[in-house]
Amino acid sequence: MILRRTTTAVALALSALFALDAPALAAPVTTPAAEDPVCMRIKGAEACVGADESDRPGIYIEDTASDKQHPAVEYYLNGYLGTMHVIHNLAGESEIRGTRHIGKVVTFRAALYRGDHRVKAGRWHTVRNVTEHPVKRETRVTPAVARQRSVACAQTKGAALTCFTRKNTAVFACDTRGDKYQARAEYFVGGDPTARYELHQLAGADTCGKAEHGDLAVSMYRASVFDRDDRVATKWYKYY
Repeated sequence: MILRRTTTAVALALSALFALDAPALAAPVTTPAAEDPVCMRIKGAEACVGADESDRPGIYIEDTASDKQHPAVEYYLNGYLGTMHVIHNLAGESEIRGTRHIGKVVTFRAALYRGDHRVKAGRWHTVRNVTEHPVKRETRVTPAVARQRSVACAQTKGAALTCFTRKNTAVFACDTRGDKYQARAEYFVGGDPTARYELHQLAGADTCGKAEHGDLAVSMYRASVFDRDDRVATKWYKYY
């Protein structure tokens, strides 16, 4: 029990250091098992958690305005602030993009981006037990383990590692060096160029964040290093 509390404390401390816009640990809103989605809206975007009419329910982001910006949903799973997930919807007005592979507890918000820069974001909102396809939190994966499990990897200047599996696709974003920078995996799945996924590993050196995509295979990927929101190192996308 002491070890678990210590591990949690370290993860939260590292998250506070690297994820300066991480959600405040306010009392979560508890929602019963989902029949209707729980949504957060800002002008130009609507992010929802729960069932919908698309083929990929779970968490999704809708573009609600025709403009030069694109919406994204940013979220944390199962109360763990060491890894942030982002789905960018590049498809245009009225289109929905998302994933069903999320946890039972999801802290999320809607945001608007111009290129790679976030220009607006809503408030964070936490919901519980709204997904029929929960993903367990996995915080003990190291870069070496991620390489062993994966079929392909990309690395940037020894600081960021992106790996993925082929069957029941899982993506790992690993921080391989103890410095002030963050490791990120940036990738597309299922051959869809209109949804860009990002996995931000905020928890420190020799740690990996994980995202799951079921039957959707990775089609293009790269590893990047960020200083807060500024990319300081990357490579061109690789195709798979």
